[in-house]
Amino acid sequence: MNIHISDTPEQLGAAAAVQAADAIRRAITANGKARIVLSTGASQFGFFQAFIKEQLEWDKIEMFHLDEYVALPESHIASFRKYLKERFADLIPLGRAYYVNGEGDVAANIAALTEEIRKQPIDVALIGIGENSHIAFNDPPANFDTKEAYMVVDLDEACKRQQVGEGWFATVDDVPKQAITMTVHQIMQAKTIISCVPHKVKANAIKQTMDNDVTNTVPSTMLKTHADWTLYLDRESASMIDAAALKA
Repeated sequence: MNIHISDTPEQLGAAAAVQAADAIRRAITANGKARIVLSTGASQFGFFQAFIKEQLEWDKIEMFHLDEYVALPESHIASFRKYLKERFADLIPLGRAYYVNGEGDVAANIAALTEEIRKQPIDVALIGIGENSHIAFNDPPANFDTKEAYMVVDLDEACKRQQVGEGWFATVDDVPKQAITMTVHQIMQAKTIISCVPHKVKANAIKQTMDNDVTNTVPSTMLKTHADWTLYLDRESASMIDAAALKA
């Protein structure tokens, strides 16, 4: 585990984008292409702003994303497909994009996505950490046992409140009850994991991640077992962890 602390979310995003781009270049040199996973949400704004400015062979990159609400149309402001297209995929000449689709035949959509993601390893995964310490939509207590790539989950109340707090929905009742999420197992298969976690609202989740051993009640603790995980914080999100944790 490596921890980097920046003064601002923008500096955090820029530093993470440089690392992600370097890892992608190495994958393209080695394999002729790179396969990446991207997360969404307000915490990722700084990363995307910097990432799309990186000089990369975008046409050699295949993108997967983490999660999507069940039965939410892409036209909705909270749709993660909409988010990724507007902030990333439509702005660069991306090779391929594989989106999580929560509409229509969800089981068939999951099966098709699973087939694609399992064809080859993921080189770089951008994995945020939620206010309730979730990774993707694996809310506590997360399923650490399944070997599926994606699954349908029920969203907990803390997760729903976060979505309202970030401005994606007007009320908790407006947040869909279910989502499709990449599983913890599938996330951990990535060769490199980078987590961008700015803002004061994430400080307790970071503290819980650092203070606890691996437990499904704090899903983000699983990331600490990965051989190549880098955690990017700003001063506010790092404000509740102690000096010993910063040197870990």
